[in-house]
Amino acid sequence: MTPEPPILQFGTGRFLQAHVDLFVSQAAERGDALGGITVVQSSGQPAAIARMQALARAEGYPVIVRGLEGGVPVERHETGRAVREALDARVHWPLLRARLRGPVQVIVSNTADQGWQLDASDGAHQLADEAAAPASFPAKLLVLLHERWRARPGAELTLLPCELVSRNGETLREIVATLARAWACPAAFVDWLQRQPVWANSLVDRIVSQALEPVGAMTEPYALWAIEQQPRLQPPCRHPAIVLTDDLATFERRKLFLLNLGHTLLAEAWMTQGHPVDMTVLQAMQTPVLRDLLEAAWDAEVLPVFDALGDGPGARAYVTELRDRLLNPFLAHRLADIAQNHAQKKARRLQPCIELAQSLVPALAQPRLVAAMGA
Repeated sequence: MTPEPPILQFGTGRFLQAHVDLFVSQAAERGDALGGITVVQSSGQPAAIARMQALARAEGYPVIVRGLEGGVPVERHETGRAVREALDARVHWPLLRARLRGPVQVIVSNTADQGWQLDASDGAHQLADEAAAPASFPAKLLVLLHERWRARPGAELTLLPCELVSRNGETLREIVATLARAWACPAAFVDWLQRQPVWANSLVDRIVSQALEPVGAMTEPYALWAIEQQPRLQPPCRHPAIVLTDDLATFERRKLFLLNLGHTLLAEAWMTQGHPVDMTVLQAMQTPVLRDLLEAAWDAEVLPVFDALGDGPGARAYVTELRDRLLNPFLAHRLADIAQNHAQKKARRLQPCIELAQSLVPALAQPRLVAAMGA
């Protein structure tokens, strides 16, 4: 009899296939994984249902890794084999509730952009044993954790949200706890909810450029999952791309001020200088006026901030890998896509770097960042 998977995952998209799921698959080959994964899809969209059905196939799914490593092109074909079952939350909700009474040790999520939004149709009536699945992800999680509290309150459980939200574990915990209070859940449960499960803050960093049909993904060689260390934390596996750290903020700053800021600077120049409408990041990096702008901003306006923080060597090592990522000849990352919600991205990516420089190195000039913010 096949054991029930100890990892429960909300989300079936290409990112998780080429990140968490592939890590667990690779670790399992070395005996370094907790076990298999149950994936859950909730959207009901035909493409998602087809992907869910394909994920459940015993032969696994393909992940094509293409890019540069040390400036040298590489291509590897991997097979993800960690998914043991794929469930539809609307159809298999009683089974999912039963899973939380059983062996689940880790819950991973990477929901859509609006995945943490609540739904007015959800309510406390859905805690009843025969109730249908709630609509929103936080409400689903609340019901499942209530099931865990009733059945196995002392059992260890780690939640690892992968959504790109700062302090994502703490943020999700507060959303679910606030919802529990709104549903007038018992005070003992609300206390357990905040105290017993481990809500881990983490940062994911990997560009997964393309989905394969019906399932699979194309991705870059670089991969990182930085998880903030805390007592009783249980990662789903041990893997070279998983870093347990006491300083998650350092990893967040590197990604925000080097990768994300760099993307937004390139998008700003693309928008204002009249470059081709379909220009990609690779093409921008091959265009001297754009490449020079980015390199100068990194060197003269951003890396001195990392020096002041004591992370100069780490940031420069990140930039070295980042150049390979931006020069990936297999990745068609359009600047038009990066430029969506451009003003908000500038406020999130550029302004904090400017403010940090004013605080730490007030004599530092940042003319390129300041000009982009003022444009």
